[in-house]
Amino acid sequence: MLEAFLVSTAVVALGEIGDKTQLLALLLAARFRQPRPIILGILVATLANHAGASLLGAWLARVVDPQWMRWVLGGSFLAVAAWMLVPDKADGLDSGNTSRFGVFGVTTVAFFLAEMGDKTQIATVMLAARYESLVVVTAGTTLGMMIANVPAVLLGERIVNWVPVQWVHRAAAAVFALLGALVLLGAGG
Repeated sequence: MLEAFLVSTAVVALGEIGDKTQLLALLLAARFRQPRPIILGILVATLANHAGASLLGAWLARVVDPQWMRWVLGGSFLAVAAWMLVPDKADGLDSGNTSRFGVFGVTTVAFFLAEMGDKTQIATVMLAARYESLVVVTAGTTLGMMIANVPAVLLGERIVNWVPVQWVHRAAAAVFALLGALVLLGAGG
């Protein structure tokens, strides 16, 4: 359980740096300058999104033959490792109009939608299938998301100057590749 939590936290925290949702957090912070509702919106959106992804991963672990699952998971981790090397851009990310929903609502909806099909959501599906621990994986991936995004909201664009995003992407790719290799080799299974 502790391994599932720590791996889930680390993988998502690393994977989120420079990701489109982190860029969205920066845009929302710069536009609204209200960190509390932005952080709460990110938390709610991530919990909902990653709980659904964990449910999907747990379901896949039950319905797919374990031998096939090993190959699917191992290959998926390796594919995400390669995907990590392709940086995200803020293109098309818009914080929307707050007239109806307020900063919290706009953040929640924007973050939930931006996370759909994202690397960290797919990683959550894979981690839940690998560890078969829905709550632990959801808690870990959500914490990882918050570790990466709360500083982005609080420090705004200054944080980009502190972190060499390219190297973080490479480290995250290495973690995913290692997980893929371990799964394919049957370690911890």
